[in-house]
Amino acid sequence: MGETKTDTGPATWRIVLAALLDFFTAFFVLGFLVASVTGGRTEGGFQLNGLPAFVLFALIVAYFVVFNRYLGGTIWKRILKAQR
Repeated sequence: MGETKTDTGPATWRIVLAALLDFFTAFFVLGFLVASVTGGRTEGGFQLNGLPAFVLFALIVAYFVVFNRYLGGTIWKRILKAQR
């Protein structure tokens, strides 16, 4: 007879919500830091063009790679218990 899998992992909505929250958190926190270093802060937040924008993109990718591969999951994956 067929075996049934009892541990199905986290719900899809938790994984999707964690990914969205991680992206927005990384974008705003890292964007603010890059803008502070490169002079891209504005009254309404920050504006990045050219190399600073590329650096932000690279840092966001690094955030997901480092946290998922080496630290056991991103911040929001841990909070929402969305780890596989």
